[in-house]
Amino acid sequence: MDKQYDAMFAGVIGQDYEMLKLISPLAPEMSRLVGEAVKHYCCGKSYDTVQVLELGGGTGITTLSILSAADNVNVLSVDSEPTMQNQAKSHLREWAKQGRLEFSPEDALTALKRLDNNSFDLMASAYTLHNSDQAYRQQVIDEIFRVLKPGGRFINGDRYALDDISAHTALIQREVAGYFDVLTQHQRVDLLEQWVIHILSDESENHVMRESVALNQLAAAGFDDIELSHRMEVNALLTANKNGDHWVRN
Repeated sequence: MDKQYDAMFAGVIGQDYEMLKLISPLAPEMSRLVGEAVKHYCCGKSYDTVQVLELGGGTGITTLSILSAADNVNVLSVDSEPTMQNQAKSHLREWAKQGRLEFSPEDALTALKRLDNNSFDLMASAYTLHNSDQAYRQQVIDEIFRVLKPGGRFINGDRYALDDISAHTALIQREVAGYFDVLTQHQRVDLLEQWVIHILSDESENHVMRESVALNQLAAAGFDDIELSHRMEVNALLTANKNGDHWVRN
């Protein structure tokens, strides 16, 4: 991980960022990659502002990565969990004061349905879609496509399960063992319980986001140039475009 980036996030997000690095060291790296993908999209764009909708802003770790990508990025961060969003509001209050950051307390699907067709340049998220069941996820993807402008892009750093189930299971076993190692050393059995329960939900049949299924789902919604990259164990960065010939009219 980039040391300058790491220092910046530790300074702004503080304890939340440090604990995340301990529990799930690949998660902050995926947030960094989401920011890099936003930066890459913004390069060469002549827009006065790039409007970004972030789904599942949490405590603000990925939000900060997105905001840091370019000076002309404005973010609407959506999260229905008030405890986490209140932390993000505290961490990122300077960006909100500058008018570059707004918050929505709604869940992803409700927030998306309120938005106009073809109204955002980018949709960006990290570790949000895998938390929903597959029926809800399909609706969210369809709404993301509708709300993106032609030429817009969907960027998602998330848990994309391997199609090879045996190999995927081995990675999950190693991940859970890591939870035990780290959290018992820090005497955080309370967090250990929460993370084990959470990963059992992630891996349940109606939640798991299998790679091939996820990519086919995006293609069926109308996305083009779908790419899964930077795979690190069960984590990967997805990008998909709504090309200019896909226009959703009001």
